[in-house]
Amino acid sequence: MNSPAGNIHEFTVSELAGSLKRTVEDAFGHVRVRGELGRVVVAKSGHVYFDIKDERSVIASIAWKGTAARFRFRPEEGLEVIIEGRMSTYPGRSQYQLIVETMEPAGAGALMALLEERKKKLAGEGLFAPERKQPLPFLPKTIGVVTSPTGAVIRDILHRLRDRFPRQVLLWPVLVQGDGAAEQVAAAIRGFNAMDPDGDVPRPDVLIVARGGGSIEDLWGFNEEVVVRAVADSNIPLISAVGHETDTTLIDYASDRRAPTPTGAAEMAVPVRAELKAQLDTLGGRLVASLSRLIERRRTDLRSAARALPRPTALLELKRQRFDMAADRLDGALLNHAAEKRARLLVLAAGLKPAALGRDIQQRRQRAHDRGERLQPAMQRLLRDQRRTLDSWSARLNSLSHQSVLSRGFVLVYDQSGKLVRDGLHLKAGAKVDLEFADARRQAVIDGSPSQENTEPARAQPVKRPPAKPKKPKPRPEGQGTLF
Repeated sequence: MNSPAGNIHEFTVSELAGSLKRTVEDAFGHVRVRGELGRVVVAKSGHVYFDIKDERSVIASIAWKGTAARFRFRPEEGLEVIIEGRMSTYPGRSQYQLIVETMEPAGAGALMALLEERKKKLAGEGLFAPERKQPLPFLPKTIGVVTSPTGAVIRDILHRLRDRFPRQVLLWPVLVQGDGAAEQVAAAIRGFNAMDPDGDVPRPDVLIVARGGGSIEDLWGFNEEVVVRAVADSNIPLISAVGHETDTTLIDYASDRRAPTPTGAAEMAVPVRAELKAQLDTLGGRLVASLSRLIERRRTDLRSAARALPRPTALLELKRQRFDMAADRLDGALLNHAAEKRARLLVLAAGLKPAALGRDIQQRRQRAHDRGERLQPAMQRLLRDQRRTLDSWSARLNSLSHQSVLSRGFVLVYDQSGKLVRDGLHLKAGAKVDLEFADARRQAVIDGSPSQENTEPARAQPVKRPPAKPKKPKPRPEGQGTLF
């Protein structure tokens, strides 16, 4: 008899796992689940793995890359959402999972609460402060636009710029919604700011970040922190033009100007060329009219002043008459002047004859000879007078010299330091002194001490020495003396 277990079908592991997969997919081919997002992981492939949970259970979920790109907001942990998809299993781990096809917030209230919390956080960091705002340039040369290259937004901006004032436009194409849109917008803003102002591609003078209208989920990428921080850090003035006039995103608070629409951003970026031209024409017309009035007023003033002036012909009549009279006298005056100069020339020419020149030279030579003969006796007399004066002053100088005193028998006493001794009371016994005579210096030693009774200083006594032989004066050459 066969065992009951022998009648049970025997599955392989893969067969059983595949059967369970089909059973789950058939039973739950389309489900709609409401819950809170748990951990969210974005793989390098672009697939998004996350958990959806409530108070008691957790279901692993996955959104393939193509599906995640269609999400109108970025999944974040803690956000309450409604997911539609199908259940399936992952046989490699004996795990069931939810394959997500659509995802939307559980309500606008959840997104608004998240938005308000993020707004308070960024405002607390000062990213929305008014003092951070930069003025827009009046007429930028280059305008940078960050938007989708295929949407109607860029066409509206270009069309409006052509109508108002054509400018060079640099487009940085980005995604404006879905996964990766926020990162691309932030990278575009930072890329424009990193451009070299002197590079081949001109750096924009103003930036426009634009997108068409949509729901809060469609515009959620412009509420991401990475975009808001890039806008706040931009050194280039930035205009935000996201959505319609009633739509508000966080980059509207961080931007330098907010435009209600992308077309309005183009209007803020450049003035109207026709209006500028009309204003210039008006100013030019006013300038021409002012100049015309000024010239007319000056012409009137000139005419008024001209009435008080005499006629030009009257001014010239007297001068012309004087000129005619002077011209009449000019011929006779020239002839008389020429005759005077000719007579003077004849007189001078007569004095230039050789005989006259010879007589003049002879006279001048005789005067020079006479003066030379008188000069020699005068010089001799002057030399004798100067010599007598010099001898007189020399005798006076010798009489006042200390040498003349020494020649009369006096001596000068010096101590060992070379100082002149003026008081003998200060010389001690045994002190060495130098004695300077008229013809030589000798050394001496002080013997004894001054007497107590004799308080008067000892007077120098003349020293007797043989008389010096008189020196014969050297004969002085004749004519030698002091010159003054």
